Amino acid sequence: MKKLVIVLLAVILAACSTPAAPTEQPVAVEPSPTPVVIVQTVVVEATQVPAEPTAAEPVVVTVVVEATKAPEVQAPAATVDGNAPIALDEALGKGVFTNMTMTSSNLTLRCSPRDITFNITSLNSAIKDVVFYYRVTDLERMYPKDYTPFGEMTANGNGNFTLTFKGEDVHPDLRIDGGWLDFQFVGLAKDGNVVDRSQPIESLVKYTFDCP
Repeated sequence: MKKLVIVLLAVILAACSTPAAPTEQPVAVEPSPTPVVIVQTVVVEATQVPAEPTAAEPVVVTVVVEATKAPEVQAPAATVDGNAPIALDEALGKGVFTNMTMTSSNLTLRCSPRDITFNITSLNSAIKDVVFYYRVTDLERMYPKDYTPFGEMTANGNGNFTLTFKGEDVHPDLRIDGGWLDFQFVGLAKDGNVVDRSQPIESLVKYTFDCP
């Protein structure tokens, strides 16, 4: 019995003398000197485009520009159908008529221009009326004809006279396709007598039946 007690004491003493197993401690992690870069891709959904684009509101910009005064230019004489007047040589007026113009150098029967407007000014106060004379001759002038009176020009006052002469105003017996239309201005006194006249004005107007 004594021996058994001794053995038990020896076992107890041995157990007490054995050190307890150390408790596991967490390992400290030293900070890494190299930074960690995290790349993250983000997908963004596109904004839906409207089915019908909306028109942008117009932007109105008002610009005020101060006008520069242009030099005064004398207005040209009145035109017919946008044609600038053709000035005739003053020498053809013989000092009796001046400011002589016509609106075209072509006259046709069935095409354009179908008429010519003549404008003249009389320097002689005794001239109250002006009669327009004309003739049509071939280009070579091999068969010249006499001048034929057409009629009086319209008096516009201050010695100014005007007349519109049409291609059909040429008498049918006097028409020559591809010829010259010659003309002359004859000034009349109040009693109808001739005061003076211009030179015959020739080879300036081409007369054709169709377009020249």
